Amino acid sequence: MDLDHEACYRAISARDPRFDGRLFTGVKTTGIYCRPVCPARTPRSENVIFFPTAAAAQEAGFRPCLRCRPETAPDLGAWRGSSNTVFRALSLIEFGALDEAGVGALAGRVGVGERQLRRLFSRDLGASPVAVAQTRRVLLAKQLIHETDLPMIEVALASGFGSLRRFNETFQALYARPPTALRRARKGEAAAPGETVLLLRYKPPYDWAAMLDYLRARAIAGVECVADGVYRRTIALQGEHGAVSVQHAPPDAIKVRIHFPRLAALPNIIARLRRMFDLASDPDAVAFDLAQDAMLGPLVAGRPGLRLPGAWDGFEMAARAILGQQITVNGAARLAARLAEKFGARIDLSDSALMRAFPEPAVLAQADLAGLGLTSRRAQSLQALASAVAADPHFLTPARPLETALEHLRALPGIGDWTAQYIALRLLREPDAFPAADVGLLRSMAGRDGVRPTPKALLRRAEAWRPWRAYAAQYLWTCRLAA
Repeated sequence: MDLDHEACYRAISARDPRFDGRLFTGVKTTGIYCRPVCPARTPRSENVIFFPTAAAAQEAGFRPCLRCRPETAPDLGAWRGSSNTVFRALSLIEFGALDEAGVGALAGRVGVGERQLRRLFSRDLGASPVAVAQTRRVLLAKQLIHETDLPMIEVALASGFGSLRRFNETFQALYARPPTALRRARKGEAAAPGETVLLLRYKPPYDWAAMLDYLRARAIAGVECVADGVYRRTIALQGEHGAVSVQHAPPDAIKVRIHFPRLAALPNIIARLRRMFDLASDPDAVAFDLAQDAMLGPLVAGRPGLRLPGAWDGFEMAARAILGQQITVNGAARLAARLAEKFGARIDLSDSALMRAFPEPAVLAQADLAGLGLTSRRAQSLQALASAVAADPHFLTPARPLETALEHLRALPGIGDWTAQYIALRLLREPDAFPAADVGLLRSMAGRDGVRPTPKALLRRAEAWRPWRAYAAQYLWTCRLAA
């Protein structure tokens, strides 16, 4: 976004919610940065400076506003026209890449030098990679202080701080007060023992019904389920198990309940849920471009805020894509349930619908898959994928450019272009991935005479939908099923 001062000032003067998450206002006279929707009196134009991200404002020395709470702004940082390299690096930071290693290692994972990565971050986001990671930690900690009853030591660990001392020092420096001074009396329901309840914000509108329909049709029995407007599933991270549940919390959030024994895993869990439910999407940007198309325009108008469903786990999603080759959605879900029943770790939860974790790659790589209803070719493909992920845990992370990621996937036996594109669309969160050979898409694009286009013809037609071809596909799939 071009941060033209006059245009930005008009936006904050009108408290225009369309700009929430797209810019932040630094007030020179107070040293505070705010969201465009802040209820405080609008400062004079000469007293404000605008930033593209919260990290940029924080790195410039401004502290978060206690009234509009920047940590509750929709996270649109990857949607502002940043380069693909920055987009992928942001995804890795969200999953804790800078908690495990330095900026040099992060740069290596996305295929550039450290100096180049720093330059790209400065140009696109106005902040360094380290500042982005630090801001995420601080804002998550502040959200936990406001929305939970966790003790401060647990807030520190859950938000990624290595020690309580470092946590206290950061908050004292940033807010000129200890973190305990920010805690207010909470209203609403209390969390159950061992449960963390948070609101994860998005930019409205959000087609929650379509998201639940997608998840319900593909739910793996024993691993996940959808009932009474709530999505629930088991989760597994680094050998530990738990569960999450997700429900809509209008007007601009989803409520998540997290049961997991290790609080330090909370940032990873939140990152996965954000991607799974496509919370960083900017529906206005998607709708503006796709609505220009004569065919897609009515679909976009009829389903405002349609999101691109993601996946909780990369290997689980890629395995599902292989199982779904040339069979129905229900058939693929049954095969996945058989895999989970036979090879997934059993989990003891109070929820009787959730009993299993999806099998680990190392387990399926060595498993005897006979008797599950898989063709020999599909079993071979599934085990090749499992072996690749077991050997390289980063195999399915969004570190590579789209074409490179597709090449790596297509190199595995049994994975053609449709499967590779589908994995990129659902898992790697590539907004321009497009499985042109998909039967459902070809059927949706059939003319009045019923004749379907060829995949090559559909690819040509889809050029007009860039850079949102994945969203165009989701509109075609969703609206065809609803017709």
